[in-house]
Amino acid sequence: MATKAKDVAELCGAAHAAAPQVAASSRDVRDGALEAIAAGLEAGADEILGANEADLEAGREAGLSDALLDRLALDPERIGAIAAGARAVAALDDPVGELLEERSLPNGLQLRKVRVPLGVVAVVYEARPNVTIDSAALCLKAGNAVVLRGSASAARTNEVLARIAAEAVVSAGLPAEAVTLVGGGDRAELAQLATQDRTVDLIIPRGGEGLKKALEGVATVPVIFAAAGNCHVYVDSSADLAMATRIAVNAKVQRPGVCNAAETLLVHREIAPEFLPLVARELVAAGVEIRADERSRAAMGPGLADQARAAVEEDWATEFLAPILAVGVVDSLEEAVGHIARFGSRHSEAIVTGDPDAARRFELEVDAACVYVNASTRFTDGGEFGMGAEIGNSTQKLHVRGPIGLRELCTYKYLIHGDGQIRE
Repeated sequence: MATKAKDVAELCGAAHAAAPQVAASSRDVRDGALEAIAAGLEAGADEILGANEADLEAGREAGLSDALLDRLALDPERIGAIAAGARAVAALDDPVGELLEERSLPNGLQLRKVRVPLGVVAVVYEARPNVTIDSAALCLKAGNAVVLRGSASAARTNEVLARIAAEAVVSAGLPAEAVTLVGGGDRAELAQLATQDRTVDLIIPRGGEGLKKALEGVATVPVIFAAAGNCHVYVDSSADLAMATRIAVNAKVQRPGVCNAAETLLVHREIAPEFLPLVARELVAAGVEIRADERSRAAMGPGLADQARAAVEEDWATEFLAPILAVGVVDSLEEAVGHIARFGSRHSEAIVTGDPDAARRFELEVDAACVYVNASTRFTDGGEFGMGAEIGNSTQKLHVRGPIGLRELCTYKYLIHGDGQIRE
């Protein structure tokens, strides 16, 4: 737990000291801690809601947007869902100790490669207090201690949630410092956390490009950015137009404010006159603002084109996180891939096509964590991938790419047994 008497270095040091006990604990102990967290949330709902209302009132006075206030807000149903999420993580397979490889070497040494916890994982996040428990549950299940740094806007709520989690892990036989909260202070505090490379093994920031930039310049601790998703759907010349319409609309409309929602629709010129009126009609009916290039507007026809804004260069590079979609016409698969390479964020990209060769080229040439053929980008999610849960989606290549689940919160070590071998 965080206290004002302790600074970031002390708190991280305490988490580091607690980490070996968490790593050595049994699955039953760690699962018991998660069940205790869930029960503590349910029992402490009134206290949580009281703290949350104070945060909401402060947010209103500070002029937070309705969208941010909604992310911040908790109610009994949301608290129940957070508790259910902790129990769902407890029910997942235990990644710790998983045997990845085993073999005998020619010299008689017996080599095993096994999955082990990272140690101390710090999670930095904005606005959403549910991340406090989601992150704690995933890190603990993977055998790690966790350092949590939420935003100042949720400080009261996060303090109560983290205290409940710390008390729960103690009741299960683990040290309270296995769940550590540092205050949601200023950028200097964030920089201090980002340089605790002797006590913190990994930082995962969950937030926008501003948070990413704040860490990139100072971090000495390894960072996995659960970062922006400027995702595309490309409709190839051979696409089934009904399928393409369903996919494009779902990728944008199903939940527009998340990182795996589509932000740009690219359409091959050969099918643009037939396809764009179909998809634009559905997008507009769903309340989507279309920002289209000149060729797209011409293909839509006067009525629909009048409802679209002219796209500007900035639109192609923007993660709208809103019911806004940039739409462009391209002359070829190569041009679509080039556009994605220039503006994409390496998160999730999709092609809709009836041509297996085009699909394969798209898979090989597009550099992204998740590449879809004839499916919506909205499936990029640890739960949808059968991982049970995730702490975010990485757009990097090392050491994790895509959904960051339990196994991605681990590393591995080699265990070598011998009977006296020495190297000549």
